[in-house]
Amino acid sequence: MIGVFTGAIAVGLLGLTSLLYTRWMATQQRGASEEISDKFNELDEFKPDEGVAEWGHCEGDHQHCHTEGMAAPDRFSVDPSTLSRPDFWRVLSTHFDLAADFDKKVLKGYVDLVIEKQASEENTLVLDTRDLTIESAAVLDGKRETAVPFVVGKGGDFRGAKLKINLPPSSSSKLTIRIKYATSPGSSGLVWLRPEQTSTKTHPYLYSHSEAIHGRSIFPCQDTPSVKSTYTAKITVDEGLTVLMSAVGKGAASPAINGQVSFEFEQKVPIPSYLVAIAIGNVESRKIGPRSRVWAEGNVVDRAAYEFAETEEMLQAAEALVGPYVWGVYDLLVLPPSFPFGGMENPCLTFLTPTLLAGDRSLANVVAHEIAHSWTGNLVTNLNWEHFWLNEGFTVFLERKIKGSMMGEPYRQFSAIEGWKSLIEEVKTRGADHPFTKLIPDLKDCDPDDAFGSVPYEKGHSFLYYLEQLVGGAEIFNPCFRAWIEKYKYSAASSFDFQKHFEEYFRQSVKPEVLSSVDWKTWLHGTGMPPVELKFDNSLAQASDALCGRWLDAKDCSCFSPEDIASFTAAQMIEFLAQLLLQPPLPVEKLQALDKCYNLTASQNAEIKFRWLRLCLRGKWEDMIEPSLAFAAEYQRMKFCRPIFRECYAWDKSKDLAVETYKKYRDTMSYVTATMLAKDLQLSYP
Repeated sequence: MIGVFTGAIAVGLLGLTSLLYTRWMATQQRGASEEISDKFNELDEFKPDEGVAEWGHCEGDHQHCHTEGMAAPDRFSVDPSTLSRPDFWRVLSTHFDLAADFDKKVLKGYVDLVIEKQASEENTLVLDTRDLTIESAAVLDGKRETAVPFVVGKGGDFRGAKLKINLPPSSSSKLTIRIKYATSPGSSGLVWLRPEQTSTKTHPYLYSHSEAIHGRSIFPCQDTPSVKSTYTAKITVDEGLTVLMSAVGKGAASPAINGQVSFEFEQKVPIPSYLVAIAIGNVESRKIGPRSRVWAEGNVVDRAAYEFAETEEMLQAAEALVGPYVWGVYDLLVLPPSFPFGGMENPCLTFLTPTLLAGDRSLANVVAHEIAHSWTGNLVTNLNWEHFWLNEGFTVFLERKIKGSMMGEPYRQFSAIEGWKSLIEEVKTRGADHPFTKLIPDLKDCDPDDAFGSVPYEKGHSFLYYLEQLVGGAEIFNPCFRAWIEKYKYSAASSFDFQKHFEEYFRQSVKPEVLSSVDWKTWLHGTGMPPVELKFDNSLAQASDALCGRWLDAKDCSCFSPEDIASFTAAQMIEFLAQLLLQPPLPVEKLQALDKCYNLTASQNAEIKFRWLRLCLRGKWEDMIEPSLAFAAEYQRMKFCRPIFRECYAWDKSKDLAVETYKKYRDTMSYVTATMLAKDLQLSYP
């Protein structure tokens, strides 16, 4: 019935569109541009496509969606998080010509989109936007611009508003569209920092974050991971600032004209809109490998160069596992503390949080994670955000293999134990029946940001680890994993594509009863913890577990000393604290003894300090309220600040200060951090 209904709608739309084109041609001859706009506005009132983005969306039993829905000829209309219609016209390449205005906090200029027709009778280009000012739209033919009518929908929810562009009748299957526009100061994908909010406090700073659906607040686009585009860019900024993008730079800045310079970039590998990234600031770089530089503000860059000196070794380890690195350069950028994530896998330019600068390279595993994304996520991309685990679960799995190849299999197993415990805590926090504990959550009418958490990372990793052990171990599973990447590189895939790939790959080599034992439905659509409790080698965790047990059992803390942890690695110390967090809260006296023995409050390792501060809050140590909130306000990585703000908000002694601190620092936060914290604190934002 759905197919008949939508087919009738499509016919109706084409008929109306044909009628409007006839009127459009007539008014072109009369020069009545006002009538064009009035008539094209009728297209926005008639909304047959208001939900067509749900076609192919599977509910209930997804076991056979790959044959009944996901493998339908149109793979571009299965994303509930986009308003665009790539099944009409699809973007192939993008060119940006933008200038950054730090006074107005906007990017302004134009974007050229090369588009290809997908539906033979359709002449409407539908794009995603959010809080953009669209000035004009035109078809380019060489240097000639022919204006075309457009309309921006009203919007109103997290998906933003449609931009509909009426394309003139053409025999060509490809067109170039130029859209002149400006972002808004409140763009959800751009973070504008005043000089005092940076490390050196001398220049303003801008960075973007487009994942999951914030690309539409930076430029009009088909903001769905199923559509990939190459891009070029020319960005103009004030002299003294450097521009970096998720692309390869084309030489040095242009000579200054009226105090401004331009930087040019090219990304030859097709990428989805969420991987288009930009950063502008007074930054310097250091060479750390044959294809890598690290960028940061001047007072941070040398520390960063030391911290990430093993980058090339990680790249080579990844290539040995999954094939050649296709992106050319692999640079890193250490951002100011407001960056909401540990890292962001922007091609050619990984964004990193300064909380990784521990001084001993102990937190560089995040770089291994972002390197892994060069294959899992960037090269093979989730079809839509309901299949986000294909990006993150696969990347955690590959990240741990990279580190395991460098440091030994016990290290990989140790990391998996830590991840399993973080999954336990996530499920406990959300609730075992919460729909966001599914590997494939239903995101219809739901902002993908709301579903963000450790489930796609750790439950996804657990599923792959389970499959690896099921078929006989890493040596047998690794070729299947690599074949998956080879098969779907440069494209997007769904969970059902992976199920089909796995079953076909092992059909001849693994017993049928083994393959049929995989409970795909529960793994992919079940809530809570995985249906199978996994076993890991805990040899590296034994010392941490033993020390945790001693502290839990101790009646007298005088038996402890700094020698207890003299041989601990940072990872073992993190595991020790993580174990304590899974236990009932410790009394304040025991927390004070812990700090006296191990000097935890003074730790420079952000992962250690974060867990320590949470232990203090859970144990109701009032003296640690202000240091905890100060840490969360300074380092706005969501992994750190959200749990601390939640702990403080849940305690009457710190609830008011948590709200006060949030309001004080809200304007320094990224949009996603400010929004998620507002929900945690039961406040409204924006």
